[in-house]
Amino acid sequence: MAAGLGIDLNVIVPDPENKEISDYDFQQQIEQAWQICDRMDLQTDILRGKILRAVRDREKALGEDRGTGFLNWLKDREISKSNAYNLIELANSADQMLADGYLEGDDVNHFTKRAFVETAQSPAPVQQMISDSAKEGNRITRREVRQLSDEWTAMSSDLLPEVMREKAANQTIPARYLAPLVKQMEKLPEIHQVALRETVAETPDMETLKQVTAEARYLARYLESAQQVKLLTETNLDLEQALEESLRLGCLNSTAELVNQAAQMEQLIAKLYGTWRRLNQLSDRLYVDTGASTPHLRSLLNALDVLSGESITTTLGDAAGEGWSRQIRLKIEDDRPEDEPLEVGQWE
Repeated sequence: MAAGLGIDLNVIVPDPENKEISDYDFQQQIEQAWQICDRMDLQTDILRGKILRAVRDREKALGEDRGTGFLNWLKDREISKSNAYNLIELANSADQMLADGYLEGDDVNHFTKRAFVETAQSPAPVQQMISDSAKEGNRITRREVRQLSDEWTAMSSDLLPEVMREKAANQTIPARYLAPLVKQMEKLPEIHQVALRETVAETPDMETLKQVTAEARYLARYLESAQQVKLLTETNLDLEQALEESLRLGCLNSTAELVNQAAQMEQLIAKLYGTWRRLNQLSDRLYVDTGASTPHLRSLLNALDVLSGESITTTLGDAAGEGWSRQIRLKIEDDRPEDEPLEVGQWE
């Protein structure tokens, strides 16, 4: 870790039962202690990221075990692989921001952990503005990062018409209302970006901005979900024409949600099928291994038959029938050969 990242461990936590401390002083001391914890948390994670990176890179340098040694090291310390790489990414971000001259070592003390992570993920101009604020001694939280990021997005994005960028610059329309529109428009094809930009340019007011932002969100959801629904990709359906008709009728929200639910339904069916197959395999294996000497285990298998057969039955609500309840039956028709193995994770 860069020099100068030390912190003051002399944390004062006020006595909650001391009535001589005013509420204002109590809150001030609590806030100061909390800020120290934020800095400790951030710097500890940066250091851990550096340690993890060193362990990983050492194994790479020696060419041993293709990463298994690093994974075993994580396992011994009960660290998940995803968490480890998040910490390594944090350490890399800290090194990069220090190397680029955005921050000095002591400047890190002004950040909360989440604010630092979001700063590291921000565009270079935003990093510069936030770093300048930190160097002035200002405390940097996620709120400050998002505010500066929104302002930069609103005043620099070509996806917004010039009139809207001017309104952001003179604060006629707050940047926090423009940034969500830009983020949604970035997900859309150019043809839709142009149409939305023209709409905003024609009527550059808050009501239109909110309406167009919602429309951009629904458009992005529709286009993303439609690509995930196999039933739609396997047909000759013209998704763009369906979208145009939905826009004409003013029901884009419902159409987007319909396609989104269809995508989720297909994914749930695939997961249900994989779970059902696995349940069948385990039931068959245990049935062969059990007999008269294991009556309770046999009873367990018999009780679960309603979930492993071709017709699945389950109860929603109160299974005892005293409150609201509804019985659901599903039938699974499997055209796979019985002896065809199911690959692990194939249906997940």
